This record gives sequence, structure tokens and C-alpha cells, in this order.
Amino acid sequence: MAAPDGPTDAPYATRIPADISRPDRILGPFTARQTAILAAAAVVVYGGWWATRPFINPLAYAALVIPIAGAVAALALGRREGVGLDRFLAAVLRHVRTPKRRVHAPEGVPPLPGIVPARWASSAGPPPASMRMPYRGITPGGVLDLGSDGKAAVAECSTVNFELRSAAEQQGLGAAFARWLNSLTGPTQLLVRCHRIDLAPLVDSLQHHAAALPHPALERAARDHADFLADLALSRDLLGRQTLLIAREETAGRDVRRGTGGGRALQRLEEAARALAPAEITVTAFDGPRSAELVSAACNPDTPAPSDDRPEGNL
Repeated sequence: MAAPDGPTDAPYATRIPADISRPDRILGPFTARQTAILAAAAVVVYGGWWATRPFINPLAYAALVIPIAGAVAALALGRREGVGLDRFLAAVLRHVRTPKRRVHAPEGVPPLPGIVPARWASSAGPPPASMRMPYRGITPGGVLDLGSDGKAAVAECSTVNFELRSAAEQQGLGAAFARWLNSLTGPTQLLVRCHRIDLAPLVDSLQHHAAALPHPALERAARDHADFLADLALSRDLLGRQTLLIAREETAGRDVRRGTGGGRALQRLEEAARALAPAEITVTAFDGPRSAELVSAACNPDTPAPSDDRPEGNL
């Protein structure tokens, strides 16, 4: 940790190692993937020159291949949002070729009946494709079986209001979070998802329990608050945030058959809960039903989530 030269109440800086999963450099500053792309491009350019040198001018050939070589170099060396351009373009091509309308139909999507006119079928566009989920199932403990990609366990994290803390408190929270980051031993993802909130259960609960309050003024206040929440739900599109921690354990060889990665993923969530406790972050692992509910909500983002009466701080 290094302290700045400013006032004593200024927050300290916490050093966190960056690029801990950066690929090894094989040839100078180039990785194996970059070296392979550049070497293949160099062989193609040289082979083209060797094949065309009897009937093409060297300057004309250079003018022809320089734009191509520049594009290949940009593809091999360029990055976008931390991803190499070659992988980024491959992901773009997969996205373009992937059907945009997919449904859960393990048995396949049946064709339209023959009585449907052809012009109606053509105006409806291509039929939806069968959706293949990237996991094989969910255990009662909440572990997602990702097949050859290993196992994954999900937990929900509380948030901390960082701006309202003093410099010393901010330093302590940042140091605790940095210690957890430095202790990671496997692929880990922090996901902040936004979802719609359904206030109907909360409104019904307030209306139902209002009559049991010990004073008429409290009953009126509860009913007025229920009416306010009902009007708020009708006039606004209410959104909530959920911070998720996903620990994935890669399995290979015999571990795939034995399924030992699930226990290790849950153990890493327990380690995260202990490590993030000094940062005032509560980590709650999902069980099987909650994990299934989360996956279902991810497949249908328009499904409103029930209101959560727990306090939520700022990230």
C-alpha cells in the first residue's frame, strides 16, 4: 500500500495485481496466438510474392499487400474491451449466425401446419430455433453443471455505501476487498444485474396486516403507504439491482466424471464470505431453487422480481 503526499485524511491507494491471467509472451512482446497469426500472414505474403514475382512489379505487390498486412496486424495485436480483435470478430460472427428467436424445445420446433398460407409463413419470418442451455442441470446445493466447462456456484452479495464513509473506513474497505481479490484461486465473476420489481406482494402484505396494528393512526399510515406503492408501481417502471458472485471451478479428466468441482465451487463461496466480511459485504450462496429461479429470470428478463425489503447501499 502506498500513501499519497496529500492531506492525512485523504484515502490511501491499495495495490491490486493486474493482468494476473495474461497469456505468456512467446516471441518478444507477442503471445503464442499473436505469433501464430503473424507467422501465417508472413508465410502467405511471402508465398504470394514468390508465386507472382515473374510478372508483377515489387512496388505494385507491396502496394497490394500493405493494406492486407496492416489489417492482419491490427487483427492480431488489437484489443477491444480486453478481448483480442480476432476473438472479438469471431464472437461477432457467431452472434450474427445465431438465431435471435429461440424457445425451449428439446424435441425440436415443429413446422407450421400445412393449412397456413405460404405468404403468412414468409411474413412471419424464420421459425424459432431450439434453445440449448449451456448447463446440464442444477444440484440441490445450487451448483450449475456446465459439462466440459466445469461447475459454477452463485451467491448474492450485499452492497456498501462507500461515499458516506471516512477516508480511514474507505481504506479499510478497499484493503479487505483487495485481500479477497489477491486470494482468488479460480475463475470468478462479479455480475450486477438489473431487473424489474413487482410491488404487488408488498402492497398486499401491507393491506393484510394493517388491521392488526395496535393504533388506528398506524393502520392509516400503513394503508396510505400501500396506496403510495401501488400508485408508484403503476406510474413508474421500477428497477432493482442485484449483485451476484459466480465461482466457477474448471474440471478436467477424472474430475469431470466424479463431479468434484461442485464442492470446490461452494467452498470458494464460503471463502469469499469470510474474506469479504471485513469489507461489510454479506455473501449468501444460492440453493437449488434460487439458482433455478435466477436462470429462469435470465432467460426471460421481462419477468418482474418480487420486492426486496432489505436495505440496499451504493456500490
